[in-house]
Amino acid sequence: MSQQLKLPDGRVIDFHIDGDTNGYPFIWLHGTPGSRLAVPPSLAELCKTKALKIIAISRPGYGDSSRHEGRAVVDTVADVTALNEHLGIKDCVVGGWSGGGPHVLACAARLKGVKSALCVAGCAPYGKDDLDFLAGQGQDNIDEFNATLEGETALRKLLDSQCPGLLAADAAGLVQEMATILPEVDKNALLSNATLGQGVVEGIHEGLKHSTDGWFDDDMELMKPWGFEVEEVKVPTAVWQGSEDQMVPFAHGEWIVKHLPDEWCKAHLLQGEGHISVYIGHEEMMVKELLEDIKR
Repeated sequence: MSQQLKLPDGRVIDFHIDGDTNGYPFIWLHGTPGSRLAVPPSLAELCKTKALKIIAISRPGYGDSSRHEGRAVVDTVADVTALNEHLGIKDCVVGGWSGGGPHVLACAARLKGVKSALCVAGCAPYGKDDLDFLAGQGQDNIDEFNATLEGETALRKLLDSQCPGLLAADAAGLVQEMATILPEVDKNALLSNATLGQGVVEGIHEGLKHSTDGWFDDDMELMKPWGFEVEEVKVPTAVWQGSEDQMVPFAHGEWIVKHLPDEWCKAHLLQGEGHISVYIGHEEMMVKELLEDIKR
């Protein structure tokens, strides 16, 4: 069930409700690129049985959500706050994958009423002395972030050149388009799990159907100060990361775990898993931890 909310500044947020529509609110923040449709199908099905209502948001510039040019990661908090007020939500849990991870951490630090957070393969901040941001990333990611650092013209040229291939791809085509950033464990995950692969494809297609604006703005905001510190997080936060990940390397998960307050961090740093495979088979534990924290 897809809906839109018009914000006081005139922008529109596109969002989608799934899972148990009468359940406890679970805000889902997609990866880069992505959209409100990028909710893993198995997670949506599991939430139907666990009384969790998924509210998935297309970030500004993706799909039918208005662009917010120059946004920072922390600006997600204001958008989620406005949506929660619109829906009458006083408290919730929040989760996300990949490029959605930093936005999850922002909500865990600053969102009023958040009870707990789930960060799956989320990237760490750029420019930190104790993290080599690009080390371990596949070539496509290295090219993309180097273009981001070079400037707006270089990044826009790169993203616009990649967009047609992504829009034309099915799951097998996606594996080809993203070959340099997918280890074998992730290629197998996408090709052997038809519903997951199709969900990733649909999320990307929806997000990029109008332009690369959301993708562009995600990259730009990830490489500048986020507007908050990870150390500010004040609710239980589960961090899932795989050692074989070539999109968001293992060191990013280790950095987040190191900088989260010990009392709130739930680390799941898994050997042998990648960016996609780290999720498969672990949905039950991810949801179980969220439910435990709702009751505290």
